[in-house]
Amino acid sequence: MKNVMIVGGGKIGSAIAQFLAGTADYRVTVADRDRESLDHIAVHDIERRQLFIRDASELASEIEGQDIVLSATPFSLTPIVAEAAVRAGAHYLDLTEDVESTRTIREIARKAKTALIPQCGLAPGFISIAAFDLARKFDRLRDLEMRVGALPVFPTNALKYNLTWSTDGLINEYCNPCEAIRDGERLEVPALEEKEFFSLDGTEYEAFNTSGGLGTLCDTLEGKVENLNYKTVRYPGHRDVIKLLVRDLRLGGRREILKDVLETAIPITHQDVVLVFVTASGWRDGRLTQESTARKIYSSTVDGRPMSAIQITTAAGICAMCDLLVEGKLPQQGFIRQEEALLSDFLVNRFGRFYENNGPSS
Repeated sequence: MKNVMIVGGGKIGSAIAQFLAGTADYRVTVADRDRESLDHIAVHDIERRQLFIRDASELASEIEGQDIVLSATPFSLTPIVAEAAVRAGAHYLDLTEDVESTRTIREIARKAKTALIPQCGLAPGFISIAAFDLARKFDRLRDLEMRVGALPVFPTNALKYNLTWSTDGLINEYCNPCEAIRDGERLEVPALEEKEFFSLDGTEYEAFNTSGGLGTLCDTLEGKVENLNYKTVRYPGHRDVIKLLVRDLRLGGRREILKDVLETAIPITHQDVVLVFVTASGWRDGRLTQESTARKIYSSTVDGRPMSAIQITTAAGICAMCDLLVEGKLPQQGFIRQEEALLSDFLVNRFGRFYENNGPSS
């Protein structure tokens, strides 16, 4: 049995705790600064530990004795937790979508004797595994396009959106530069631009640039693909309202105000759907060919507890990668990219199976 510490006991941290504690393979500790959050975790077979993250040295002493650390904290704390895990001799996994945090973890990993696996959620995370699997089917790759959205099943407001996960992470995606490869050149493009429309299963969507979703695929595919990009999926009209807030009203430079506006005005929902859509084109057997893959994951009840689709997919992503690490299906030392996991291994995993298409919860 492996000792696992989950740092962060919010919506996603509690879902991770439920998944892992429901097995006989992990002894789970959840750490959070907020006692109330710890008390609200509806999982019995875990240890709850209240702690305040001040520096890596202090946190490392709390991690001693743990085999694996899973970070479900805000991205600003990611480097501290990663450094603490390395000092304590524990493997490290996180959910960050923040590009700079991931670069810091790459540097920390240079001295590590354990594995550091950032970006283990949905996007970045599963989308990188699925996209790289599709890319490998081509003799020569031309275009790789990744589209992901976490959307309300019943949109009712002008944004056609409900909060489904971290507001800080959402704002980060809308405001920070986006990595891409265009005509073979690696570059950064602005968020909220290059809007496009598409239809899937009879529903109309829009998609536009957002930050962080590519994970490490620019590193992996640079020089091997002509065009690589990631866009967030929303219902039509959402991007224009967000652009008004972020650009025209300049709330992108006053993120605490933007966060307060969103959390005050936009309710959360557990009735959501996660859309994953990847399209690749290139040459196979001498012919220019295109192939796509799409899946939808809906909110559901897991072990008697309701979970949103974003909770399910995010928690399932990091738990599946944790399993693959323990099973020896991933490298055991240094910086590990999501695309180093095989899609076939991921989808047959007990947690990865949640990514199979399912219907709306009744």
